[in-house]
Amino acid sequence: MSYLARTLPKRVLTPSLAQSIRQTRALSTTTLQSTPTTRAPRTPRTNQTHSLPHRTYHSALHARLPDHSYTNSQTAILTSALAHVPTHGFSATALTLGARDAGFLDVSVQLLPRGEFDLILFWLASRRGLLRGKVEEGGLFRRIAAEKGKDVHELSVEERVRGLLLERLRMNGEVRDVWQDALAQMSLLANIPLSLTELHALASDILTLSGDDAVDATWYTRRLAVSAIYASAEVVMTRDPTPDLVDTAAFVERRFEDRKALADKITGIGQCAGFGWNTAIGLGRSWGLKI
Repeated sequence: MSYLARTLPKRVLTPSLAQSIRQTRALSTTTLQSTPTTRAPRTPRTNQTHSLPHRTYHSALHARLPDHSYTNSQTAILTSALAHVPTHGFSATALTLGARDAGFLDVSVQLLPRGEFDLILFWLASRRGLLRGKVEEGGLFRRIAAEKGKDVHELSVEERVRGLLLERLRMNGEVRDVWQDALAQMSLLANIPLSLTELHALASDILTLSGDDAVDATWYTRRLAVSAIYASAEVVMTRDPTPDLVDTAAFVERRFEDRKALADKITGIGQCAGFGWNTAIGLGRSWGLKI
């Protein structure tokens, strides 16, 4: 027996699974209790403003209108084409001849995606620029004042508006024989947004150049009134046989007088309604009503 005890290897005693789990839990508890917990220093809360990206208002119901600015090549073609408008109208023929005059091939008219309507828009924008240039030179208001027997500083805003509107109509004198076709193109459904934009821009320029800098509640109504008068006067201009647009000028004068009379009537109605309302309030108070 002693011989077997010396020759056989000694059995290694391993702890059971339950004993190992208990030892591990005890060791973890001892380590957590002996290790001090350290917290990060608390930083004072500051009012931080997070910069949000600027987002402009956009509505699917009011989509952004397409721009009608032109490159140098497009401007050269359109400028040359305007010289052919009195003969050929606002047509593809005028654009082709303008491209040739500017030194481009006939196929270069494809640079204008809206075709003849681009020529109309260019005419409208260029005439607005010419009108602005005449006002900045100072001779236009002096001529208007001389026709009325006044000094320039004596002209009212309404008289300046009339003068500018008539001057803009006279700029259409060289194309009035073909302007009815241009009005037909502008009335197409796809062209209406840009046509109205140009009309509003013209009305705004006329009022601004006339010295109307009021920003009250009638800002939109004044521009709407000028736009309506000018649009109706353009139709009359296409049927005006007089060389100096005498009939058109008389029509514009009547429209301004009608607008003034209508404004006076509306003001009178408002005053009458206010008087009646005040009378009703006084009568109710005399009856003992708490008004």
